[in-house]
Order: sequence, then C-alpha cells, then structure tokens
Amino acid sequence: MNVAQTHAPPALILLSAPSGAGKTTLVRALLEREPDLRFSISYTTRKPRAAERDGRDYFFVAEQEFREMIAAGEFLEYAQVFDNWYGTGRAHVESLLAAGHTVLLEIDWQGARQVRAAFDSACAVFVLPPSVAELERRLKARASDTAEVIARRFADALADMSHWREFDYALVNDDVDTAADELHGIIHGESERCSTRNPAVVERVRAIIEA
Repeated sequence: MNVAQTHAPPALILLSAPSGAGKTTLVRALLEREPDLRFSISYTTRKPRAAERDGRDYFFVAEQEFREMIAAGEFLEYAQVFDNWYGTGRAHVESLLAAGHTVLLEIDWQGARQVRAAFDSACAVFVLPPSVAELERRLKARASDTAEVIARRFADALADMSHWREFDYALVNDDVDTAADELHGIIHGESERCSTRNPAVVERVRAIIEA
C-alpha cells in the first residue's frame, strides 16, 4: 500500500522581496492559513506608518538604541535600507524556535544571506512582481511617498531582484491567493516547480527582470 509522504515545515523560513512585490500582504495571507506559524517581528529605526503599531508590525526604536543592540550582538541580521536600520532580534527568534514553532522572517536579501550563514537549513524564498511595469505601478500607488522616494525605491528594487538566484525558491506574486497557495506548498515540500533550479522558473524570472 502506498502511503503519501508528509513534509514537516522547515524550522526557519526566510521571505525576501523587492519593495513593491507585495510580500507583506502575502505574509498576512500565509499566517491566516498557517496558525502554528510564528512571524518574527523586526526592529527598525524608521517612523511608523499610519496603520502600523509597535510590537505588531515592527519594534520601533531610536537609532542610538539600535546601535547599542548591534554592539551587544543582539541581532541575527541587520542592514541599513533607505536611510533606516532594520534588524532581526536573536533572542526573539531563538525563543520561538526553542518553543517548537516554525518561524517566518520577512527580510531583505542581505539579511537572508546573514541568517543562512547561521542557519544553513533555513528555507529561503524570493518574491517577485509579475513585471517591472507592475512593480513601478505599485510603488507609485503609495500616496505617502514622494516622487524622489519612489524613484529611489524602484532603482533599489531592480537591484534587489538581481539576487534571486541566492534563494531556494522564486515566487511570482501576480495574485495573492495563488501566491499564498504556492508558498504554502513550498513550506510543506510540495512545490518544486518554484525551485530556482527549475529551468521554467529561471526563464520566467529572467523574462521579468530583463523586460
């Protein structure tokens, strides 16, 4: 009798994406489907946006406090992005892992590289927009950003996308529900079609980046 194989989720999932790819919306959709998943809340020195809350979206801290945490070795990873600092608290992640939870980190490619140096078994997923034109449209739709900020974010997003091959999986977010299905499959070992070793994935991503 054939018995279907089941795959336990990896202990640590790294989700990275350029600004405008929609990873925050995707994370929220995934958390609704995976009640046992725990989201690692990052620290940041930037000011909270209107709908953001301290301790839910980020731990908002002053730059001096952030630098003191760096000096004390309290971050698993940290980076400066758009003149602000972002970091993943080591104690926060380790306490969730010790409790037996699968932990999701929403970080940039630089942070993913740092975390994988410490946790080589982490599952790393890179999220891309369906096209460069759609990426630009999404960034412009952010009414709170100036034209200068949008242009900078767009340029940095294009640079970020060049690092997609450093990840285990590449996921195109053209529809949140479909992308959440794909991400769920990746977590449970059922979505090799999104592997960065898959020639079809390589071709699709190149078409997006080189368009």
